[in-house]
Amino acid sequence: MHYTENELKRIAKEVRISIIREVYNAQSGHPGGSLGCTDILTELYFNIMDITPENAGSIERDRFVLSKGHCSPALYAVLAEKGIIPKEELLTFRKLNSRLQGHPNMNDLPGVDMSTGSLGQGIAAANGMAIAGKLAGNDHRIYTLLGDGECEEGEVWEAAMAAHHYKLDNLCAIVDLNGLQIDGPTAEVIDPNPIGAKFAAFGWHVIETDGHDFKALHEAFLEAQETKGVPTCIVAKTTKGKGVSYMENQAGWHGKAPNEEQMKQALKELEGN
Repeated sequence: MHYTENELKRIAKEVRISIIREVYNAQSGHPGGSLGCTDILTELYFNIMDITPENAGSIERDRFVLSKGHCSPALYAVLAEKGIIPKEELLTFRKLNSRLQGHPNMNDLPGVDMSTGSLGQGIAAANGMAIAGKLAGNDHRIYTLLGDGECEEGEVWEAAMAAHHYKLDNLCAIVDLNGLQIDGPTAEVIDPNPIGAKFAAFGWHVIETDGHDFKALHEAFLEAQETKGVPTCIVAKTTKGKGVSYMENQAGWHGKAPNEEQMKQALKELEGN
């Protein structure tokens, strides 16, 4: 089934509303990056990957690694919209004994393909999955989402070098390029740019696109599927905190929960779009 742009926008709105509710209810979590990567995950889960509620617990499907594991509210909300987990379970986010911990746990939740949180490790794990897929001779694809601040980690570039060496054309990395991290602008912390040129220098096929444009994202993912012999990196320009006016482009909302008044304002803005 192919979802239209309007359908994807409706799903993404619901995902963003769930993100706010998750983080507010827990009074803990990372709303900024989660809101920013929502459109990427929506396109990926609804129009690109072959994951369904029926095969979510299997490895015989496309797989996704949230290398920026702190953006779990977005992943959980997408899994709920997809029908893989109950939507009401989102309100257990970060609670004791919940399956929805602050960073994803592959042992607890169907549809979570790797336990992540320590930045840089997700793309390395995705490499391993892609190599295993090659050895098994299957045609499933591996996707991984990184933050631009995460690209300051050396392990990212070790993985990039290995992925080209092993010709992992079944691997697609997406960099969520919002220009901000917990300590402020990436350019002022340790500037990782130009990220696209760096991946290209490591031998990757690079596509630069708008991370909030569903048509552009769809075309980028299709181009990645058609690229043979090398892995693909999609550098997706996004707005941290997308959809909530007071969170947009504010590093302070990297890892902070809204209070009741802020939560109500955020939901009013999101529900009004």
